[in-house]
Amino acid sequence: MKAAVTLLLLLFAATHAEHRGRAYVRDKVCQEYKTMGKDDFRTLTLIMNSRKFSNATFEEISHLVQEIVSLAETCCTDGADPSCYDAGSSALSAKSCGPDSPFPAHPGTAACCVHQGLEQKLCLAALQHPPRQLPHYIEPSNEEICQAFKKDPKDFADRFLYEYVSSYGQAPLPVLLGSTRNFLSMVSTCCISPAPTVCFLKEKLQRKTLSLLTLMSNRACSRFTVYGKDKVKFSYLTMLAQKIPSASFEDLSPLAEDAAEVFVQCCDSVAEDCMQNKLSEHTAKVCATLSTKDERFADCCAGKNIMQNYFCLSALKPATAPKLPELQKPTNKHLCGDDGALHARRYMFELSRRHTNVPDVFLGKLYDASENVIRECCSAKDVSACLDSKRQQVGGELPTFLENANQFCGQYNEMNFLDFKKRLRDSMKQTVPETSPELLTQLVDQRADFASTCCPANSPLLHCAAQVTAYLESACKQGSCALI
Repeated sequence: MKAAVTLLLLLFAATHAEHRGRAYVRDKVCQEYKTMGKDDFRTLTLIMNSRKFSNATFEEISHLVQEIVSLAETCCTDGADPSCYDAGSSALSAKSCGPDSPFPAHPGTAACCVHQGLEQKLCLAALQHPPRQLPHYIEPSNEEICQAFKKDPKDFADRFLYEYVSSYGQAPLPVLLGSTRNFLSMVSTCCISPAPTVCFLKEKLQRKTLSLLTLMSNRACSRFTVYGKDKVKFSYLTMLAQKIPSASFEDLSPLAEDAAEVFVQCCDSVAEDCMQNKLSEHTAKVCATLSTKDERFADCCAGKNIMQNYFCLSALKPATAPKLPELQKPTNKHLCGDDGALHARRYMFELSRRHTNVPDVFLGKLYDASENVIRECCSAKDVSACLDSKRQQVGGELPTFLENANQFCGQYNEMNFLDFKKRLRDSMKQTVPETSPELLTQLVDQRADFASTCCPANSPLLHCAAQVTAYLESACKQGSCALI
């Protein structure tokens, strides 16, 4: 916990330096450097920058860490010149702005380097990469781990921290710190054990909860970072509706609200057990509400490990859509009333439980479109005319959009991948019979890749949103698309 608080203070110091002054930054950094010691300070600096610059290379991160630690080591000694830190940080900023900078590249660097002095430092300090859309860390075999660890323990630890943290950087900081510390402790214990295989098996079983917490909180907080509270609440609601379409809006809406609140409270929190405690409480609420309504939920909720229960619930595939009454659309009065967003959300909930295989990223397009319509039409001079026009436009696009997505991802969810590709090939042969075999193979591969990437519940949001937008643009008629 001390480490998490320390990092928060370092970040706070850098962010608020403009109000506190250069001496405040130097004093705060030096205080933490002396309190933590060089090794812990270096480790935390490595974690912080691997998280911040998730697309940087290991060499770039290493250069940056070396410079930051060297600055603290030089300027935080007793008797150091008071101007040492400011001069050193200015040199660091200048190096960042140089043409041959060894530090992480960022498209915003050039704009920062136009400024001078503290303004330049603050601008550079605020730069960060967008989160990785999919984790890239693959844990090596036990033998490979121990071979690398015994060859150079420090290099092994550095590379692990870089790979792991840049992959799961959206997980709350205390979760990352706990998970990385636990892993390195396991390695240092098992690689000198007379029975390493047994040791690793035992330790990995013990760290399973922590591993799941890291994985699931990274997914949740990545979604929260991209979507924000309101859209993540909608996303969670439709996800539940597709897994248990027999449940009512009144059952699921409070659970979606609760999940969004967990992410608001814990994704950026430095409280040590915030995510684990709040997520456990949320899972208990989901199980209490839904386990009596659905056998699959009951099976997931029967486990004794609540994080494994949450993982089980998250991994459930969409259910078969039930036969439901004809869907009633919200009236103009409903959409532009005080509860307009609620009526829109209820309507999209009903759409999602009737089209259970439509992926979240497709439904996100509907959410964005509804938000745009409400924002545009409810402030228009003629509200009814605006809404009626939008209804007519969306009414021509929405059924085809939903049915195509539902069928396409439904087949992907139900079939093994080879059979799915065969179905795609047969379908495209009929749709575009004049296509050459080479082009047909290319088109099938592209669509199969899209399905494997964007049909699953935990798809990379930004990448898939761009893919869906491109699809809609190509399908638009006369340049008019309400769903883009």
